[in-house]
Amino acid sequence: MTYTPPSAFTTRPTLTGSFGMAASTHWIATASAQAVLERGGNAFDAAVACGFVLHVVEPHLNGPGGDLVGIFATAEQPGIPAVLMGQGPAPAGATIEHYRAEGLDLVPGSGALAAAIPGAVDAWLLLLRDHGTWELADVLAFAIGYARDGHPLLERVSATIGRVAELFTEHWPSSAEQWMSDGAVPAPGALVRNEALARTYERLASSAGDTREARIDAARDQWREGFVAEAIDAFVRTPHRHSTGGDHAGVIRASDLAGWQAGYEPAVTLDFRGHTIAKAGPWSQGPALLQSLAILDGFGDERLDPSTGLGAHTLLEAQKLALADREAYYGDTGDVPLERLLSAEYAAERRALITDAASHELRPGRVAGRSPFVPELRTAGASAAGAGEPTVSRTGETKGDTCHIDVVDRWGNIVAVTPSGGWLQSNPTIPELGFCLGSRLQMTWLTPDAPSSLVPGRRPRTTLTPTLILRGGRAVGALGSPGGDQQDQWQLPYLLRTIVGGYEPQQAIDAATLHTTSFPDSFWPRTWVPGGAVVEDRLGDAVIGELEARGHVVTRAGDWTLGRLSTAGLDPETGLLYAAANPRGNQGYAAGR
Repeated sequence: MTYTPPSAFTTRPTLTGSFGMAASTHWIATASAQAVLERGGNAFDAAVACGFVLHVVEPHLNGPGGDLVGIFATAEQPGIPAVLMGQGPAPAGATIEHYRAEGLDLVPGSGALAAAIPGAVDAWLLLLRDHGTWELADVLAFAIGYARDGHPLLERVSATIGRVAELFTEHWPSSAEQWMSDGAVPAPGALVRNEALARTYERLASSAGDTREARIDAARDQWREGFVAEAIDAFVRTPHRHSTGGDHAGVIRASDLAGWQAGYEPAVTLDFRGHTIAKAGPWSQGPALLQSLAILDGFGDERLDPSTGLGAHTLLEAQKLALADREAYYGDTGDVPLERLLSAEYAAERRALITDAASHELRPGRVAGRSPFVPELRTAGASAAGAGEPTVSRTGETKGDTCHIDVVDRWGNIVAVTPSGGWLQSNPTIPELGFCLGSRLQMTWLTPDAPSSLVPGRRPRTTLTPTLILRGGRAVGALGSPGGDQQDQWQLPYLLRTIVGGYEPQQAIDAATLHTTSFPDSFWPRTWVPGGAVVEDRLGDAVIGELEARGHVVTRAGDWTLGRLSTAGLDPETGLLYAAANPRGNQGYAAGR
């Protein structure tokens, strides 16, 4: 170890205990998860309760019409990481030809044409059925209560509604009715309710069956083939305003929901400095983090400190190379050359491209004689854009984003889940359901030669990317962050600081961070900033000045603006559990004992 934490100060302690730990992006959701643990539920019961509460209290960041990616290990099989796949694919009617006929050259950033088949709810229910112990009605009681009886509105939710108020009142009246019922934007701290969503969850919770598992499956049927699917089908047939400024009808149908289910997949892994890092497959951006680690593993520790000019430069350049390969090869195609992309030999070839100067090029590698896909490069101004997942409308601009959950219990079950999509600003509210559809299809291309082209039945290459850390043959850490394309970019400094630098989890979360924007953004309008680097000012003038001297196009984003990580884990040697959460925004919290 050649670098150490700058001081012992943190904004809050790393929590430790032996009973159970939870962390998430909202304190009410974390408290709900911890309440489940306190009442005898396991990590999976707690995570599912937390996830449904997040639908209610962070509606600008996720919703039932969105999607999720999870990664977990059970107490019975602590060395086998599994992926919870809750990313729905493109509907049958979502063809390039249809979108081109609508006059589009990109999938819109909002509106029903951007909606993939909703995957989050079916995935949560699947996880509860197979690995939880609680009844669905008990798990949903937390979310139902907050939706029916109200919860204090976050300042950021109020601000989001304010930015799209004109869109709601002029074009999305059902959203105006839900979020501006008296014609005004609700104030921060106001008690807000979503009674339609409460009724939707109550109907799911009352599903009948002879066993706990049968009752959960009956709720899944209600979602996929019953009243939820029917309401979605009926609602999207009416044209409505999209982010492009035009009005279009959606193509998603009840048959699309009936024909798809969430599932499990094996994780993709890479060994790094005595640890195994596990991610979802290349239908997500997860392997890009592994590629970055593989490139960095060939450098000495002195180049892996994000708090120095040399370390920050090295991280940025490695991430540019990995993200260029993400654009060139990743997708739900079944033929991603992942073994080669993660090989030590390929990592060495990519490492050799890193010089003392910042690259302003998009430089995908050439794998197995294949020509890498390179999209049309649309240049954006150098700004802090990309710190979330943008949904932009002609009548206002706002950014949706993502949530995250980590839970570990006293038995050794551990889970990280990143839910997103279905933001209140991504689509009009479906009145009888109390939620809207997502906009994940915006990260597909309307060109047939891309690995992430829009194809019916194919999953969009999602940015959702939780992490599981294994050591000594068992899972010891769950980690994740909101942030769109930045999710893995913000997790990378955490991993380096804890694995190489010796930071405690809360120290690593608190530490100043950075990311690159020198690659095509996954979200409409799909722009990039050649050589772009966005940094927290707390990195310091000397480090920032060195980055600029090396040719990085630096944007200072403020002192506490980037990185929204949380984590939970365990020490097999002592039996102690830990958790930590992001202080930025005064919203994320960990709890446990």
